[in-house]
Amino acid sequence: MQKITKEVYLKWYEDMLFWRKFEDKLAAVYIQQKVRGFLHLYNGQEAVLAGALHAMDLTKDKMITAYRNHVQPIGMGVDPKRVMAELYGKVTGNVSRYGRFYAYFF
Repeated sequence: MQKITKEVYLKWYEDMLFWRKFEDKLAAVYIQQKVRGFLHLYNGQEAVLAGALHAMDLTKDKMITAYRNHVQPIGMGVDPKRVMAELYGKVTGNVSRYGRFYAYFF
């Protein structure tokens, strides 16, 4: 685990802002019925993920989630466009549209 410095805090803050904006966008398209099914947002829990990712070794550690699982893969390096495509049900999603609610993010 790396030392927590000002730069680390700033990186966490930047990540948390991005994750919040991603979820806000997802909420907007959900209201427009472009994303189907249930939608459990991660808003307000961004700091939990920032701390968890800091403690993990992303080259070997894995993360399991139940729901509210849209930003975890982004934090672990999956392209946000692929995550959004998955939620839209597109074949360009990270698991070719088969994940939707309980998606596997690699």
